[in-house]
Amino acid sequence: MIGRLNHVAIAVKDIASATKVYQNTLGAKVTDAVPQPDHGVTTVFVELPNTKIELLEPLGADSPIAKFLERNADGGIHHICYEVDDIIAARDQLKGQGARVLGTGEPRIGAHGKPVLFLHPKDFCGTLVELEQA
Repeated sequence: MIGRLNHVAIAVKDIASATKVYQNTLGAKVTDAVPQPDHGVTTVFVELPNTKIELLEPLGADSPIAKFLERNADGGIHHICYEVDDIIAARDQLKGQGARVLGTGEPRIGAHGKPVLFLHPKDFCGTLVELEQA
């Protein structure tokens, strides 16, 4: 079921400063910041040869990233994202095995314009998992 690692998401307080670290200090290629109002975040992707790093900044006080940063003041890894061939089949299989899908359980369109779902961290070794349709 699980495919390649799509990205590791890092919550940050200041996306411009974080972008400079990756771009200027590490020499990485980064995308422009893009507001994602449906998800309450602004995103920047750090493009690596084998995957991506997603920088997440809160977009408004109700952002899930704002809540994460309240508990983790310095920021940090928020979630990991794996690709799946068929997100509905993956969801149904996981739910059948007792995994909890967050939200309504229906895929939403993510930052890459593809359907995504999030899985409860308590079911995955304390890690929030995002599934993205490949």
